[in-house]
Amino acid sequence: MERSPRGSLIAGAGRSVIDLAGYLGALTQFLARATQAALAPRFPFQIVVEQMYEIGVKSLPLTAIASLAIGLVLAMQTIALLQKFGAVHYVAVVVGLSVVKELGPVVTALMVAGRAGSGISAELGSMRVTRQIDALRVLAIDPAQYLVATRVAACVLVMPLLTAISDLLGILGGAIIGTTLGGVARATYVQTTLYYITIGGLVPGLMKTLVFGLIIGTTGAFYGFNTEGGTTGVGRSTTSTVVAASLMIFISDVVMTQILVGLGY
Repeated sequence: MERSPRGSLIAGAGRSVIDLAGYLGALTQFLARATQAALAPRFPFQIVVEQMYEIGVKSLPLTAIASLAIGLVLAMQTIALLQKFGAVHYVAVVVGLSVVKELGPVVTALMVAGRAGSGISAELGSMRVTRQIDALRVLAIDPAQYLVATRVAACVLVMPLLTAISDLLGILGGAIIGTTLGGVARATYVQTTLYYITIGGLVPGLMKTLVFGLIIGTTGAFYGFNTEGGTTGVGRSTTSTVVAASLMIFISDVVMTQILVGLGY
């Protein structure tokens, strides 16, 4: 008996929901295991510092260029609009608040996911297919603590630092365009920026990055740890990491923004 198109669609949607629930459950369980390992004795903090350098310092040029470019372009677009209303000096407000509250955190997270998240997945995936992770277990070393928890912790710690630098460079890019093409006095631009961008405006964006860092580190380690199929599997895991992390960053950003707006931020 043939199944109707509607029945096939419903069945396919049901399988998708089940697969998604299974995936989220596995990812949550993986994060819980990493958290438990991070709280265990003899946590290797030295590896966390090394990973902060690999993830944070080496990602800085990429995030810096992206943030500066966004500040420049956003100011160009904003000035063209504000000139129609004779309010060019408000370019500092538009660029500053846009960068600090939204663009800085999200763009930085996407850049780190593309570079560091894929790197974590490729590194752990290579260790998986070459049985180095099994060798750690033979040596009585917990891979969840040594490989996963350290990288997740490093991602969480470096994201606010990278975002703070990105915010500064984005605002700087806006200032360059505002004071040159827009003709806004430097003192006026600085005063307007400092007046409208307060600590209360900075904190929510930096708080988001803690979640973004958790997503990047967990997703990269999860796909790397579950790599199968040799070098081809490593490539698939790397691609899956970037796609999944980017999607979760966007979705979590929507949820957190709604929560923060509801709280008055």
